[in-house]
Amino acid sequence: MSLFELFILAVGLSMDAFAVAVCKGLSLKKITVKHPVTVGLYFGIFQAGMPLIGFILGSQFSSRISSIDHWIAFILLGAIGINMIREALRKQEEECSKVEQDTALSFNNMIVLALATSIDALAIGITFAFLKVSIIPAVSFIGVVTFIISAAGVFIGNFFGAKYKSKAEFSGGVILVCLGFKILIEHLEIFS
Repeated sequence: MSLFELFILAVGLSMDAFAVAVCKGLSLKKITVKHPVTVGLYFGIFQAGMPLIGFILGSQFSSRISSIDHWIAFILLGAIGINMIREALRKQEEECSKVEQDTALSFNNMIVLALATSIDALAIGITFAFLKVSIIPAVSFIGVVTFIISAAGVFIGNFFGAKYKSKAEFSGGVILVCLGFKILIEHLEIFS
């Protein structure tokens, strides 16, 4: 997987975290440096940790299913992407109102939000095992990209409101679906 592909994947994965960070920013009256850094750290750490867990799990059985690994990657990325697109097309007010109920960046609240936004990354880690991706640089890169995008989301949410939240999630879903198709086409050698 090239650095560009990894960047696109990291951006796609971070869109859920971005959407929640926008809601966090929306709920904060005044932002200090602590707010975006805290949100970015929670989301970045979880977005890096979940693919690592998925990679470890996927490595256990990747050799047994190497003949269909490209189909599994395609299905996982496609399912995650389609789910993100579907979520983006739903009414977004509900999600922001749930996040706004607890405006503090409490440990319990942030752990739940970080876990909820990083579940998709677990499946990506399984895909990484099938594609034999160098996992430590990959998850580090995903964590840093998610940190930056989430921190920016807090500022954007506070400044612009929820205007861009669903567009970001929709874009992230499209990116993941396209990446799934690319992996499938490469492994099937359709354009070789």
